Amino acid sequence: MKYRHLLAALLLGSAIAFPSGGLALAQAPLTLPEAVDIALGADDPSVARLEQEALAFDDKAVAESQLPDPVVSAQIANVPFPSLDYDREPMTQLKFGVRQALPKGETLALTREKQTAQAQSARFHKSLQEQQITLEARQTWLELSYWRDARRLTLESQRKVSELGGVAQADYASGRSSLQNVLRIDLETSSLDARLVDIQRNEDRARADLIRLIGPLEGARPLASGAPFLPPVTGEDLIRERLASHPSLRALDASVTSKSRDVDIAAEQYKPGISFDAQYGIRDSRSDFGSVGVAVSLPLFSKKNKDYALRATKRLREAERLARDTQALELERALRRDWAQYTRLGEQIEVYETDVLDRARDTREAAMAAYGNNLADFAELVRAELAVLDTELTLSRLRVDRLQAQANLLFLSGD
Repeated sequence: MKYRHLLAALLLGSAIAFPSGGLALAQAPLTLPEAVDIALGADDPSVARLEQEALAFDDKAVAESQLPDPVVSAQIANVPFPSLDYDREPMTQLKFGVRQALPKGETLALTREKQTAQAQSARFHKSLQEQQITLEARQTWLELSYWRDARRLTLESQRKVSELGGVAQADYASGRSSLQNVLRIDLETSSLDARLVDIQRNEDRARADLIRLIGPLEGARPLASGAPFLPPVTGEDLIRERLASHPSLRALDASVTSKSRDVDIAAEQYKPGISFDAQYGIRDSRSDFGSVGVAVSLPLFSKKNKDYALRATKRLREAERLARDTQALELERALRRDWAQYTRLGEQIEVYETDVLDRARDTREAAMAAYGNNLADFAELVRAELAVLDTELTLSRLRVDRLQAQANLLFLSGD
């Protein structure tokens, strides 16, 4: 058992220190849907916190909707002074009483409804947090996939530039070209090295974000190759229809209901409070006494503070409604923005795939042919090779950006 724990600790340390190293190579590739499932099952404390809040409001709904405890009293009444002889006067008695106060109007039922609405709001916030975790897992996986592909494309371009460097050195040795071509290759190779360092930095940051969501062991796994899978998005109008059911709006709707119950409770305070009393007096060698009474509190001198309390609850309810309207506008703005992003990026990707990338590759081939026939200089050949790399990186970025916009739309539609 001791060695098993030691091995687990070593694997965990390796995953953290070398997230893209040898440990990842021994593991199965991580797909995008699998990353989402792991993130949702990771017992995120933010989700657990909201569930505990909902359960707490459920408990408060029961606790605060109960009648107050009755008050029991006992006393010796009408004891004569200074003799203190309780048998001397007929009114001396041992009295027992009980008093039960009733909350004003429907305060108890309204309080229960208020706490139930707050529990619903907490559960909608929990659902919203789970959708945000899904969105973040998708965005992070996609971002990491871009930097992985950027590193692959840059390494491939660096290899081709190195091959050109061999050609430049051979031409320089034979006297066909100048030293400038060799130095140009060294410069471009160093520039690609610097670009690779920057790519690795961003890849490490994306890997750290993924580890935060799914843990160090799962986060150290290599990403699956091929096109990532995301559920298809529906039309813009269909997504707009589903915005009314978005958890962020449902949570605010429940909060408005809670504030409305506060208004109702404040209105109930204008009603008189009622309490019932029952007493029983025991006398020595005489008849016992019994009494029953009702006490009513009249809100004659506290009307002003009740007016202000009611006004305050109405203002808070209106503020919550405005917050709900604000969130609805934000969701509409996000829908328009992400739909435009999704649509225009698709058009831009089509242009790159059908025109720009082919032209960049054709230009590279033409430059190589022209250089072989002494019709182009070496610098033009290098620029053509780097232009292909820039075009491939741009196309890869566009594809990931469109998938991330698609993930945003799925978040808005609740998928």
